[in-house]
Amino acid sequence: MSFKDLQLNKPILKAVAESGYDTPTLVQEQTIPLVLAKKDVIASAQTGTGKTAAFALPILQLLYDHQDAVKKGKKVRALIISPTRELAIQISQNFKTYGAHTNLKSMVIFGGASIDPQIELLKKGVDIVIATPGRLLDLHKQDQINLDYIEILVLDEADLMLDMGFIDDVTKIERLCPKEKQTLLFSATIPFKVEQLANSILKSPERVEVTPTSSAAKNVSQVLYFVPKQNKIELCLHLLRNTIKGHILIFRRTKFGVEKLEQTLIKNGFKVESFHGDKTQTDRQSALNKFKHGDVNILIATDVAARGIDIDELDAVVNFDIPHIPETYVHRIGRTGRAGNFGNSYSLCSADEKTYIKTIQQLINTQIPVENEHPYPLDPNAKPIIHKSNKTGSKHKKGRKGQGSKSNKKRWY
Repeated sequence: MSFKDLQLNKPILKAVAESGYDTPTLVQEQTIPLVLAKKDVIASAQTGTGKTAAFALPILQLLYDHQDAVKKGKKVRALIISPTRELAIQISQNFKTYGAHTNLKSMVIFGGASIDPQIELLKKGVDIVIATPGRLLDLHKQDQINLDYIEILVLDEADLMLDMGFIDDVTKIERLCPKEKQTLLFSATIPFKVEQLANSILKSPERVEVTPTSSAAKNVSQVLYFVPKQNKIELCLHLLRNTIKGHILIFRRTKFGVEKLEQTLIKNGFKVESFHGDKTQTDRQSALNKFKHGDVNILIATDVAARGIDIDELDAVVNFDIPHIPETYVHRIGRTGRAGNFGNSYSLCSADEKTYIKTIQQLINTQIPVENEHPYPLDPNAKPIIHKSNKTGSKHKKGRKGQGSKSNKKRWY
């Protein structure tokens, strides 16, 4: 199948051809006809499957083909809600690329930047707005954006928006839009809360499911290292010196963990940048640009921050901390081995993370190969150290019943 078979018009097809694409991906093939038919859609598709074009191309065509039916004026006709600034910027760039041969105007709205230039662009008039929830609501409260004429609403990365606590903002934005609109919901996974959200705002939606989250990328080589928690950093250094090469994305569970590992790697002579929610927009964009341009070859990130970025030609993914949600593992390693290339994933598992590995292997229906030949093996009989208050008193401080040991602080690596 070609893009011509999807009944896209000449301006859109020309932009697609100039972008170097000739064959639609599975999510594009299934979604574009539904959107052009003005159906509500709920799609399960993760970053890297071509989902942005799956909604951007038909939205541009619908708005372009029905301009005469719209009353003259500076009205926003399509609204795309994105959980992160980085993802919103990428979506905006795609709309500009695909809409290059239309007269449609688009813009991106996000927090962490001056609001005045965004207000000025809105005053000039735009057809399509890509926005993060908080800044959009701020502009609406100031009467700087009118959502009364929205024809198409897109909720992108819905599961991440719920994880980040945007559910109330998203439902408020949906209610500010007209009842008679087309709504598209895209999500890497469809947990119960996303299903609830979809049922509350979509009308008889068509469902699209691409690359089920239970299947790990076939062209990604996976390897598992069992290691004592206190030796994870040493093992990571050993692997980076001897085994893992190229452009590397390392996942950590917490922002503190990201910064701790970044400092250690820099001290050991590695070229590293980090990416997490506490960094300013400027710093995050700078880190991403350095990584993409090859100024550094290692990027350390949290899952939430990484969901907002798209990186081509990633050689390896390192799960420094094993994710407790098995689908997250699939999403992480799926960031390498794209577009016909081969990739590698390395997972460092401590005793307290063994149960996470079991659920991951159950989900992907595969036993991840274990590498035992390394300098920091885990005792197979090792049990996880669980820090919790002792209701019967601390073993280290006899006679202080009812009080837990204050020395039992959680240790992050």
